[in-house]
Amino acid sequence: MADSFLILAQAPAGGASPLVNMGFIALLVAIMYFVMIRPQQKQAKTHRELLAGLKKGDEVVTQGGILGKIHQVAEQTVTLEVANGVRLRVLKRSIYAKGSIADDAQASAKSEDKDKKEEK
Repeated sequence: MADSFLILAQAPAGGASPLVNMGFIALLVAIMYFVMIRPQQKQAKTHRELLAGLKKGDEVVTQGGILGKIHQVAEQTVTLEVANGVRLRVLKRSIYAKGSIADDAQASAKSEDKDKKEEK
């Protein structure tokens, strides 16, 4: 009786083939590439293009949220004019985007004024 119990308690032989396991790992790597790595590479490429295209007179926003107009462009730094006669020197790589958020704020303020006038 003890011999029959040992036979039943043994695990069945076999399992998934190594080829299936490698295919599963390859699938996980492919999903990780398309979900994480590729979008990050695209974003880095567009940021590099943005930095390469900076020129005097462009309005930009820094990563810290400073708005300004480019006064001078050097190899690694940019001089921003944030107000009349007020200039800041920042690292070129800290430029986040071209354009001005202030324009958006002014446009929304104008639309609010319009709404108030219409209510009267």
